[in-house]
Amino acid sequence: MTFVSDSKAPSIAIVGATGAVGQTIVELVGTRGLRHRGVRLAASARSAGREIEVDGRTCTVEDLEGFDFSGVDIAFFSAGTSVSQKYARPAAAQGALVIDNTNAFRMDADTPLVVPQVNADVLTGRPASGVIANPNCSTIPLVRLIQTVEQRWGIRQVVVSTYQAASGQGEHGIAELRQGAELALHEPDAELPADRFGKPLAFNVVPFIDQLLDTGFTMEEQKMLQESRKILGLPHLDLTTTCVRVPVVNSHSEAVWVEATEPVDRTELVARLAELPEVTVHDRDTLGAYPTPLTAGEPDHVHVGRIRVAPHNPRGFWLWLVADNLRIGAALNAVQIAETVLDRGLL
Repeated sequence: MTFVSDSKAPSIAIVGATGAVGQTIVELVGTRGLRHRGVRLAASARSAGREIEVDGRTCTVEDLEGFDFSGVDIAFFSAGTSVSQKYARPAAAQGALVIDNTNAFRMDADTPLVVPQVNADVLTGRPASGVIANPNCSTIPLVRLIQTVEQRWGIRQVVVSTYQAASGQGEHGIAELRQGAELALHEPDAELPADRFGKPLAFNVVPFIDQLLDTGFTMEEQKMLQESRKILGLPHLDLTTTCVRVPVVNSHSEAVWVEATEPVDRTELVARLAELPEVTVHDRDTLGAYPTPLTAGEPDHVHVGRIRVAPHNPRGFWLWLVADNLRIGAALNAVQIAETVLDRGLL
């Protein structure tokens, strides 16, 4: 039980508590022992009134419209970009420290973009905006691995192809994948649902996530570039991506090519990755071993395998990584931000 009567413990609000990420935050508040003196839940009017157990106590979901954030110390926002754009700054103005899991404030100059294992040092006090941004679900595991490469060998270029699960579109995305898969199995000629992903996702891959930009890249691909530069403090980082949706329920995968500025020794690279907190290296002892979304294991770790230095270019190497996008890529990172804030006494 992490509920305490201590008045110094924070009061917590979770906005979007009935969604996939919000439900995961609710779970993590209890399982990680996040200290608090009370949790309130908020969501849209259609979800208001639902009862959800949080850390052993039953909470009733409140309507976000008119929700009073005064008295809330930490507010997790996971209800979508438009909701954060409307409600996050007013919540911060009422005194809450907002930890936002959308794209609304990530590139805002007054808002730190934080992966605690990478750049917790930027958390030195309450941000001017009153908001701390949680990065994109594919950016988080990537920067957690490549920071050590930059520190040891330097980075000339990073090329990433993502393989992103249906849960990136929340409960509705998962439901559409399952509905489409069942329909395709029973009626092979049926028209499959395509509301959430633009094209049917069942038994398919869709190389297009988020909106199209004038550059021909998508917003999801641009996010990974901009966010990696900001988190790593490398404004000129050469990183390019192709983001692909795949028919997997949960956990994103990435194939990552890194060209360093100096030759890379595989043995040292594997050792450095294995030393990182909450990282599991699958081919540390068995060459060629790799994680998959179904078999990776510990959901709170970044999993990496197939670590290969190119024989024709000793500065270049490949990584294959898998991470639970609802946890590593969203809820867990947000809760770890809150833990960092509390550990440093920044409220």
